[in-house]
Amino acid sequence: MLSIPYLSAEAPYATIAIVVALLFILRPLKAMRRSLINTSVFFSACLLGDLLAGLMLSEHRLSAVAHLLRQMSIFGEGLAVIRFIGLAWFNVALPRVHLRISGILADILVIIGYIGWAFFRLNQSGVELTHLFATSAILTAVLAISMQDTLGNLLGGLALQMDNSLEIGDWIKIDDLSGQVTDIQWRYTAIVTRNGEKAIVPNSQLMKGRYYVLCDKNAEYPAWRRSIEFNIDLAVPPGRLIRLIESDLAAATIPHVAQTPPPNCVLMSFGPGYAHYVLRYWLLDAKLDDPTDSEVRSHVLATLQRSGIRLATDDHIIHLVKEGTAHRETVQNRELKRRLQAIASIELFARLSDSEKQHLAEHLINAPFARGDILTRQGAIAHWLYIIVDGEVEAWWQPPEGPRRLLEKRGPGSVFGEIGLMTGAPRRATVVATSDVEAYRLDKDGFQEIIRQRPELADSLSATLASRLRRFDDLERGYQAGRDEQARQTQGSAAIGKKIREFFGLD
Repeated sequence: MLSIPYLSAEAPYATIAIVVALLFILRPLKAMRRSLINTSVFFSACLLGDLLAGLMLSEHRLSAVAHLLRQMSIFGEGLAVIRFIGLAWFNVALPRVHLRISGILADILVIIGYIGWAFFRLNQSGVELTHLFATSAILTAVLAISMQDTLGNLLGGLALQMDNSLEIGDWIKIDDLSGQVTDIQWRYTAIVTRNGEKAIVPNSQLMKGRYYVLCDKNAEYPAWRRSIEFNIDLAVPPGRLIRLIESDLAAATIPHVAQTPPPNCVLMSFGPGYAHYVLRYWLLDAKLDDPTDSEVRSHVLATLQRSGIRLATDDHIIHLVKEGTAHRETVQNRELKRRLQAIASIELFARLSDSEKQHLAEHLINAPFARGDILTRQGAIAHWLYIIVDGEVEAWWQPPEGPRRLLEKRGPGSVFGEIGLMTGAPRRATVVATSDVEAYRLDKDGFQEIIRQRPELADSLSATLASRLRRFDDLERGYQAGRDEQARQTQGSAAIGKKIREFFGLD
């Protein structure tokens, strides 16, 4: 039997148990280092009290006080040992064999160990446990009645952790409270809202009431369905609008928006002069609800503006502007000047006269795009071009085999789709907006009148287009080193000029 002078017989064994437990749990439980240090300090204090009691007993001084101090010290040493054994067993040993129990249940079992150790020490001290149990039963009944709420919170927290209906990290909604679960304690569950506020919700309230788990990872689709509402004039056919919104949202790349299930648009109701629509999509990250809603609204608005569809206003609203005619003329002149500046920066139209540029400016159509939208798609037939006024885009080329390739990036002042406008040829690349893009669209009809009045423009424009095509071929050859040079020469200036004449019916 181990014995150390002046220490109780239990002290050496308790010390060995503490040291072994520390070696076992110190590395895996780095996050609980402060708790381990506090328990170690408590154990050291108990050892010191045990040693002091031994010194007092050896000198026969204050024996009653020394006996009490020793019993309290031994009791404290046992509490520390139970604490470390509990940590080692529930937090290290069981997880290593892939067994986990809830934190509250582990704490309850440790507390039962404390109580059992207390009864054992009382029995060792000569206390009759039968009388104590009878008294404690009455005391327990009184405490149970007076602590109904506390016990309800305790059992509620235990049930939440054991049935996994709520886990740390889940996003939940309770009435008007929404946030992320950060902790489940005996009495309460802590929820941090998006505003950084920490809400304390009693566990009994969660057990009695109703709450919603957002983006439940155990669901078939671990996402949260969101709704974007907007009103459109009754003159717009619902079928056309729904197809337009759904197709554009399905093609766009929007962060945190699920592709499956796809977004869907429905006609919900009618109002005075408008139809009320709702766009529903599935959000993958509950924390980013408002920013993602904003992104989706931007896409919807850009889609409507490109198609010439305006959001409806209530027919009962009357908007009066003083000196309205002069105001409208000022706005139109400012917009026309902006369009002329955009056209003047394009090399393709450098040979046009001022009146011809004015004509083109009047035929430009506002075409905004949200980040992730597709401006043009490779292989598509579209007889128009885009002039980028603000924002950035990327051109991607999909070879017959292999992954798609990034050809180039362009910003303000760039043009896309000029080959399709001038020759009717399919798009050579897919162009994607990497930011919100402000652009103008020029259709074939807007340019047709000019080139029919001046057929010679076909020859002068063909040289510029041929240069553009050769540059595109060079970009492609960066990925296709063995491409036939003869195939490239077929896109010469003469061939481009012939295509322009045929497309606009000049021959």
